[in-house]
Amino acid sequence: MKIAKTLLSVALFLCATSVYSAAYTQHGNFITINVKKQTAHGAKIVRLQVIDDKIIRVESTNESAFKPKQSLIIVPQNAKSNFKVIENGGNVIVSTSEIKAFVDENTGRVTFKDAKGKTILAESNIGGKTFSPFIVPEREIGVDSHLTESQKHGVSWHALFDSPADEAFYGLGQHQSEELNMKSKNEDLFQYNTKVSVPFVVSNHNYGLLWDSYSYCRFGNPDGYKQLNNLFTLYDKDGNKGALTGTYTQKDGYQIVRGEDSIYYEFALPDLAKAKAGKDLGVGCLPKGFKLNGSHVTYEGYIESPVDNLYRFILYYAGYMKVYVDGKEVVPQRWRTAWNPNSYKFTVPLRKGVKAKLLVDWYPDGDVSYCGLRAASPRSEVEQGKLSIWSEMTPDMDYYFIAGKNLDDVISGYRTLTGKAQVYPKWALGFWQSRERYKSSADIESTLSEFRKRHIPIDNIVQDWNYWKTDSWGDHTFESSRYPNPQAMLDSVHALNGRFMISVWPKFYSSVKNYKELDAHGWMYHQAVKDSIYDWLGYLGSFYDAYAPGARKMFWRQMDENLYSKYKFGIDAWWMDASEPNVRDCTPMWYRKALSGSTALGSTTEYFNAYSLVNADAIYNGQRSVNPNQRVFLLTRSGFAGEQRYSTATWSGDIGTRWEDMRAQMTAGMNYSISGLPFWGMDQGGFCVENRYVAAQQLYDKTGEENEDLKEWRELQTRWNQFGCFIPLYRTHGQWPLREVWNIAPESHPAYKTIVAYDKLRYRMMPYMYSLAGAVHFNDYTIMRPLVMDFNGDANVYDIKNQWMFGPALMACPVGVYKARSREVYLPKQRGWYDLYTNKYYAGGQTINADAPYDKIPVFVPEGSIIPFGPDMEWSDEKPAELINLYVYQGHDGEFTLYEDEGTNYNYEKGHYSTIKFTYNDKMNTLVIGDLNGNYNGMVKNRRFNIVYHRKGQTVANALDFDNISGTIVKYTGKSLSVKLE
Repeated sequence: MKIAKTLLSVALFLCATSVYSAAYTQHGNFITINVKKQTAHGAKIVRLQVIDDKIIRVESTNESAFKPKQSLIIVPQNAKSNFKVIENGGNVIVSTSEIKAFVDENTGRVTFKDAKGKTILAESNIGGKTFSPFIVPEREIGVDSHLTESQKHGVSWHALFDSPADEAFYGLGQHQSEELNMKSKNEDLFQYNTKVSVPFVVSNHNYGLLWDSYSYCRFGNPDGYKQLNNLFTLYDKDGNKGALTGTYTQKDGYQIVRGEDSIYYEFALPDLAKAKAGKDLGVGCLPKGFKLNGSHVTYEGYIESPVDNLYRFILYYAGYMKVYVDGKEVVPQRWRTAWNPNSYKFTVPLRKGVKAKLLVDWYPDGDVSYCGLRAASPRSEVEQGKLSIWSEMTPDMDYYFIAGKNLDDVISGYRTLTGKAQVYPKWALGFWQSRERYKSSADIESTLSEFRKRHIPIDNIVQDWNYWKTDSWGDHTFESSRYPNPQAMLDSVHALNGRFMISVWPKFYSSVKNYKELDAHGWMYHQAVKDSIYDWLGYLGSFYDAYAPGARKMFWRQMDENLYSKYKFGIDAWWMDASEPNVRDCTPMWYRKALSGSTALGSTTEYFNAYSLVNADAIYNGQRSVNPNQRVFLLTRSGFAGEQRYSTATWSGDIGTRWEDMRAQMTAGMNYSISGLPFWGMDQGGFCVENRYVAAQQLYDKTGEENEDLKEWRELQTRWNQFGCFIPLYRTHGQWPLREVWNIAPESHPAYKTIVAYDKLRYRMMPYMYSLAGAVHFNDYTIMRPLVMDFNGDANVYDIKNQWMFGPALMACPVGVYKARSREVYLPKQRGWYDLYTNKYYAGGQTINADAPYDKIPVFVPEGSIIPFGPDMEWSDEKPAELINLYVYQGHDGEFTLYEDEGTNYNYEKGHYSTIKFTYNDKMNTLVIGDLNGNYNGMVKNRRFNIVYHRKGQTVANALDFDNISGTIVKYTGKSLSVKLE
């Protein structure tokens, strides 16, 4: 599917019946209202578009007419005709069978109500819609300026909606501050390594808002974070007014003490400073000549607030960092590698005129490092709790209101607008082995062979970056000395029943042929080359302009000629790294824009967040053009609304290897999934490694000694792999120490045994998981589910950050604390719950202290669940599921649909797949196995079901001992049958 073009032109309107009244005009499914009482920053025109019974689009402009534009995220929609428009009481009211939209004729304020007249969402009376003219700053345009004057001009807009106290918000993509419920939170929406921003938010009140904007946006406070001296009166550690005290102590004892009017050392790259000499970088300067690595830096003193307020702070950090306010540790120790800083948010209540003691305690661990502390301008908690969206630059305000009976319904509406998700390849649900990085074909083949020798399940092995000649990034070729026969390598991988994924970046060194070919057509970004920005290997290059249709076609052709068709379609999947695009790490926002534009469509400022979407389009449509029946699969480090239609998944980037990083992935994955994008994963075990773990592994390699750091490393890897078993993508990856399970720990170690055990469980769950993958496509399902999706109405679940449903039947409760051997688990009140491992039953609506020994994390099953477990396998299609252990849980009616197809092709689009529906009647203790519907090549027509009935009060030693299960075996020939469960 090509990127949808939605041209808002007069021709579109004239194709339908027109209606005119004093208050509005109607052209087909568009209703336009000219606001009567216009203000300088308010809307002049509001236009509604009825998409269907549950979706209404709202466009507003501060100008005299709407500008023509195209949408990158919205697919073509069928015009809705069954709705009514009336004028009543000063409102234009548009009604469908499910919702009503009221537009105030005087102000343009929009209110949404359900069919019974209950308000679902309303723009605020004051400030509901505000506009400011925007002109792209010259420094953001960069050297690739081919913008017309009109392309430099747009609007910044702010939308503000009332929100009751009991409302909770989710979505916005993937962020790293361990936040789930985003009510009263601030989140800057831009793409960056470990950060994925999606312009979609959902509410526990069963609606969603999708805004069609690709620029930098803010959720929450529209003003952004400010330097400390812009909000507070500062005092040094001795109480002198004017600045904090900065103390810089090198490891040799040399010390510098100076005043600091802000803490803003976030972009301290020396080559950037050199490249932009004489220009304002918008950042502070660390002491000249001070050696950061191994030093100790403190910022201390007092901050005095002008008002009583709960202040929201954001900390940028690399190295080890703690923050204290009035002696209280408000930020426990955090760490991040120097080249890849992180951010963390926290709140502190401050009182007017009262000095609060501040201490930022920082141990940099690199020659270049980062530290920044800012705060948001004060707002009342009522105002902070509203639904607030700000967009930096668009032609107009443009959002879609999506109502639903539940949150699955809302997600379905989102995919109606942005495109159906594909049925992802079956093997993608299996285990993936990756590392940074396999350096030769021998590495690839020997690693996969070792998995097979050890009988450890695996489907996919991943080739990370730099398989090419070091100075030839972007030529898409294997370096012959290390990969002498790539075709033989691929054949070997496939002979071992594996799949091969390869990393391809949208990045090119300026010396390679592919760069020059793209550049000849004007499809390369030049700012990095002009400014002599060399990458970490010491070479000069840049990224291609994926917004140009011709560039996308050429990019794919280069991949195809050098990789895909060249090796007989033997590459199974693509790893699209750095697709933010990350032309340069750790640069100020304005310079990031200059480095990646202007684009073929307009300024990078306007199109800042959508690069990964158009890049995914290049690969998806490219591969289908040359091999239309092999399923495309992309893994990308960024993500955006609509990527699901390009068979694209996202991983959470180069995260750290610490417990807080693992915990952050739980909320990151849940919010990403509820953003409507169904396939997400992470670097299990973390990517960037602390030096103490490296040293511990080196000691072990020399002496065989497992010191305390190595014990923690192995437990961290174990807990992270347990976590990874219950998310859509099950993939390990990271820097050294090596991440293959035998490199983590020896076979006798509980870490090894546990990781392998969960890997095997993952493959037992394949019938269950692949059915969920089918439901993603056919029913717009979500696999990784925040508890609010299934247990909305139980307020206790609205902000549980470390539990989720993995499909309808498994509640995963990972352990995110070192040495924890139990953890609290909340069991939602709507159901009773069974322990997956022991079958012990618990009533819902309570918090329990669940056992969590080293080798297990708590997993609970809601009563009424039906789970199909398949055979023991070492790869996803090793054997058909002729015998399925069908677990049925007493206490509630239930159903589940088993989905099967050919696993790797698009024949399902032609109707070649099968389903079997299971229905459990709790009152009658009866399971009905429905008819086998559908057909496909290789379908299992006759099979056995071993029905294992789990009942209250029945505990077992090991409910997952599939070799010793007591159940009722029934033979199934495709005809419906009813089984009485005893």
